Amino acid sequence: MVQTELIQRRDKIRWLMDQQNIDAALIACNVNLLYTYGQIISGYLYLPLHAPARIFVKRPNNIKGEFVFSIRKPEQIVEILQEEGLPMPKKLMLEGDELPYTEYTRLARMFPETEVVNGTPLIRQARSIKTAMEIEMFRRSGVAHAKAYEQIPAVYRAGMTDRDFSIEIERLMRLEGGLGIFRVFGQSMEIFMGSVLTGDNAAHPSPFDFALGGEGSPELPVGVNGTPLQEGYSVMVDMGGNFNGYMGDMSRVFSIGKLPEEAYAAHQLCIDIQNEVANLAKPGAVCEDLYNTAIAMVKEAGFADRFMGIHQQARFIGHGIGLEINEMPVIAPRMKQVLEPGMVFALEPKIVLPGIGPVGIENSWVVTAEGVEKLTNCEESIIELG
Repeated sequence: MVQTELIQRRDKIRWLMDQQNIDAALIACNVNLLYTYGQIISGYLYLPLHAPARIFVKRPNNIKGEFVFSIRKPEQIVEILQEEGLPMPKKLMLEGDELPYTEYTRLARMFPETEVVNGTPLIRQARSIKTAMEIEMFRRSGVAHAKAYEQIPAVYRAGMTDRDFSIEIERLMRLEGGLGIFRVFGQSMEIFMGSVLTGDNAAHPSPFDFALGGEGSPELPVGVNGTPLQEGYSVMVDMGGNFNGYMGDMSRVFSIGKLPEEAYAAHQLCIDIQNEVANLAKPGAVCEDLYNTAIAMVKEAGFADRFMGIHQQARFIGHGIGLEINEMPVIAPRMKQVLEPGMVFALEPKIVLPGIGPVGIENSWVVTAEGVEKLTNCEESIIELG
């Protein structure tokens, strides 16, 4: 990654640090290292407010360069900073919402005279506004994502279960360059690549805060559960498009044979909601207002009791995406955050119909100076399989 891009990202963090009188950051978590250093290492990036960043590497042992130091343990960082003539920070931020307690306390003890604060919200705020290079990565990911989805009808075979179908779609994603890993912020949400939901499994509650759950298994309680793909069922494919580190998000709906007319009406309503929200989603738009627009349309159409689930309804219609699938902003009630140019988010109005399955749409969008640009472009109507 070009150095100017990394400097731009680090300076976004520095600007926010300066607002809170933070003198330095010590970054240790994979996603934040990828953001600030351009690759994942076992080590640390020390980001002073008014000096170049220092990189401290434990593994791999082949990284060289200016301001790069090989270490065996983090306690060596302080010694090297002193040798470099850098003052100890009066206020230091660590990734308090991401580091294990033992690691957090170990790093904090290295700076006994320093006030240590949680820097996770600040870093997430900086990451919520994407650079031009990041947006280009999303565009490229969107093209690969759509190319994989366009091949989905060709891998369907009569007699499949949702698990069989998911495996074939996962293969398509990998063949188009998908990395496979599905990065999620927080320790309490896990999923493998995404989900394929059909029939009443789409209404099954999950402990994870995704738009729709699925029974999964006790070991991974989300997504497929072995439901046969049978006549009259809808199938929603919601696979995360991680082709270059950036998590694109797209859902499309397929059907086994024809569906009842109610399914097509509900699906069109979701597309109408998407289009209306996208029309309103300009810089300065309030996330809560966008959510309320969707809810008003769903209530008027009579689908409020099946919107974003049945037994357990998700209370959002969109979420920020980036190096993780759940970044800022969140389009949800009580979310007063306004959209800004450079934000990238997934918009996913969905309805679950008992005895049929899920319908709806999900696309990734970037906020521009004038409005929003769709990043995931392929057929949005319900596609009949077989």
